[in-house]
Amino acid sequence: MDLLYIFLGLAVGIISGFFGLGGGFILTPVLILFGYEPVTAIATSLMYSIGTSVSGVFAHLRMKNIYWKTAITLGLSGVLATQAAHPVVMWLSEKHWDKIVIPALYIILMGYFAVQLLMKKKNTTVAEMPAENAFSMTNALMIGFTGGFLSTTLGVGGGFVMVPLMISVLKLEPRKAVGTSLVSVFAIVSAGFLTYAQSITLNYHIGILLIIGALIGAQLGARLTSLYQNHQMETYLGGIYAATIVSVFLQLLHFGHIGLGVVSVYIIILLLVFLKDSARYWRKKASAPS
Repeated sequence: MDLLYIFLGLAVGIISGFFGLGGGFILTPVLILFGYEPVTAIATSLMYSIGTSVSGVFAHLRMKNIYWKTAITLGLSGVLATQAAHPVVMWLSEKHWDKIVIPALYIILMGYFAVQLLMKKKNTTVAEMPAENAFSMTNALMIGFTGGFLSTTLGVGGGFVMVPLMISVLKLEPRKAVGTSLVSVFAIVSAGFLTYAQSITLNYHIGILLIIGALIGAQLGARLTSLYQNHQMETYLGGIYAATIVSVFLQLLHFGHIGLGVVSVYIIILLLVFLKDSARYWRKKASAPS
């Protein structure tokens, strides 16, 4: 069983490093499908997202994919939002509404972003902009607060909201949005996790096993971003949202195992695509004249 959690951490870590999502938006529903209570799944996912974000930040830092002014603004406003969201989640848990409200929020938000990303014209390119031109204090504060509030409410890193918003509102190139997101995700999930850790009992053994896999996976995922064009990254991201929507909806209908299978199949297919494209890249590089 320990190996299962390490492999799960590795797989979600690759997705996290590639998309800048922290990983919690996938891990939370998976843990719920495993039988964890929603609040426990949220707190464990936040703990896991600390590991994925730290690992991903170091990888993206080497590739110069981070806009620091934007990242710090997102992080500070996001941390404030986590404190506002925590009492809301605890209230939902006390009323026993968390098993309906939290999955419903997932479906609504992921549905919106899936449509935005998958319906986008493939020939539309996002021009990379210098940090000082892309930065907007008002927009960054709004995006950070939204990401922070949803991070604590849903047990995600906030990146699953911030990345598409940075692409559409701040007009950042996807790989820059990914790297910048992971910095703010670290601040947001750390604040959210510490808040939960003081109020509920957690299985730290499971959390550590997940993080072990994440430390490797996030590095691999970050390196993979250099192999793909912007529209490909956006399409793959939209696909993840769509698969997760289906899995959470099936869970509400009490077909949780089928839902887990749907998201697992998509992630496995995506990982196989990454493996194939990585092998092709290294074969091409090895055969190139020196």
